[in-house]
Amino acid sequence: MSSRFRSQDWFGRKDKDGIIYRSWMKNQGMPTDMFDGRPVIGICNTFSELTPCNAHFRDHAEAVKKGVLEAGGFPVEFPIMSLGETLLKPTAMLFRNLASMDAEESIRGNPIDGVVLLTGCDKTTPSTVMGAASVGLPTIVVPGGPMLNGRYKGQLIGSGTHVWKFDEDMKTGAMTQEDCEYAESCMSRSIGHCMTMGTASTMACMVEALGLTLSGAAAIPAADSRKKVMAQLSGRRIVQMVKDNLTIDKILTREAFENAIMVNSAVGGSSNFVIHLMAIAGRIGVDLHLDDFDTLGSKIPLLLNLMPSGQFLMEDFFYAGGLPVILNELKDLLHKNVITVTGKNHHDNVKGSCECHDAGVISSIKEPLKPEAGIVVVKGNLAQNGAVIKPSAATPALMQHTGRAVVFESIEDYHARIDDPNLDIDETCVMVLKYVGPVGYPGMPEVGNMALPKKILEKGIRDMVRISDGRMSGTAYGTAVLHVSPESAIGGNLALVQNGDMIELNVAKRLLHLHVSEEELEQRRQAWAAPPPAASRGYVSLYIQHVMGADKGADLDFLQGSSGSEVTRDSH
Repeated sequence: MSSRFRSQDWFGRKDKDGIIYRSWMKNQGMPTDMFDGRPVIGICNTFSELTPCNAHFRDHAEAVKKGVLEAGGFPVEFPIMSLGETLLKPTAMLFRNLASMDAEESIRGNPIDGVVLLTGCDKTTPSTVMGAASVGLPTIVVPGGPMLNGRYKGQLIGSGTHVWKFDEDMKTGAMTQEDCEYAESCMSRSIGHCMTMGTASTMACMVEALGLTLSGAAAIPAADSRKKVMAQLSGRRIVQMVKDNLTIDKILTREAFENAIMVNSAVGGSSNFVIHLMAIAGRIGVDLHLDDFDTLGSKIPLLLNLMPSGQFLMEDFFYAGGLPVILNELKDLLHKNVITVTGKNHHDNVKGSCECHDAGVISSIKEPLKPEAGIVVVKGNLAQNGAVIKPSAATPALMQHTGRAVVFESIEDYHARIDDPNLDIDETCVMVLKYVGPVGYPGMPEVGNMALPKKILEKGIRDMVRISDGRMSGTAYGTAVLHVSPESAIGGNLALVQNGDMIELNVAKRLLHLHVSEEELEQRRQAWAAPPPAASRGYVSLYIQHVMGADKGADLDFLQGSSGSEVTRDSH
């Protein structure tokens, strides 16, 4: 059987190399006709028991294999580095780019015609998509799915979101250690990733909005049998995508990215969406800028009533109809000239499956939860390249605020002093955290939503303006200005802020301003010294030398663009 598939450069050869390629695969019990020219589908599995969100992916891989075989394909599963947000130190974000390199080279270097990405925990979705985008083969994503709803003492509790609330209650004595341990079990009661609209759920919605999943894939709970059905159908679909040569670059167009930005606003997605979408755009060659997130998304209404911006959870979102309902509500705003993995656009994909079953969970665009919900980009002398804030998770009264800076020179400094009763701080102050950006930490951890001082919490205050060059968990909430760029470790003006400086935040005017003269800032700059590198060897050293700013997606500079799928040399 003749074939135009790239895998035949391995399995279709009639020489010594062909013997090697086929023979060693046969030791797994594969019959000869598996090598007869059928599409080879790589199943990129981010399974790991150290990544709890992805620990059920062995079952998903088997479901995908069924679909591939049913469609006449040849499924081959392979692992790549898995990134668990909850366990991996110092931060999973440090290794997102490394995992993307693993995915890219694993896909390119092997006899694969199309790839299925099994993703779940926060960084496993963008890293695998980044890697696949740099190769350019037909690609489909199978999101792992959220956990079932958490319940504690009759109340819905959301993974991540309630961590901050439990921590505050422990500090103020409203919750005992025993209560907290019981609540932990209530919060994480099934397989799957965070069931709030944290970064994992945001990434699932992102890839569906980009057109990289089958319609409705994002919200199905991991424990629901329909998740396995979606995986099996995805296995079938990727075989046809290979036959049709429907490659990832035909899906990831500028219009697809714009659609994803608008959808993210409507679902109240994580601020981490910005940094990951920017990185994917850099790999596929789409000219995306930080300001696009504000221009395209900040005026989009919030339609989804989900924690941390609302009250429900992903299981409720699924029962209400899932992302197809959101896509239908946005139909007059979304681009129609896009193609998804189905070969059709979103408008055609959602026909017949876009009825809202619970208006309390998903609002109509005519009567939204909030009139404006997207990510806002603020700039000024404190963030010359920009910083981001998520208004839907912030306190409206703090959207315009001027306060005295209370500065923490590192995350260790913050932990050492935050609950010191002698700390000179009140609720009108602005908390500033330095050196937690891509270079400074390194890796840009989720610490931007700094917990408030105990003495502030005891007054009943639950939010203050917080500013850093780090990120915050998508499950978190509060008036946090994040991703400040240029970051402090490379000499951004954030490094020059001192205790007592007045800082003005005006979200409506897109302003973040340090009320210090240029002359004074220049004097401080002359006295400033860059911190020593955090590492002198290995990947971390490479990362520090080559990571770009948060405003460019914090990818490594030498990974921009695509290397394609061709491999010109053979080791045999």
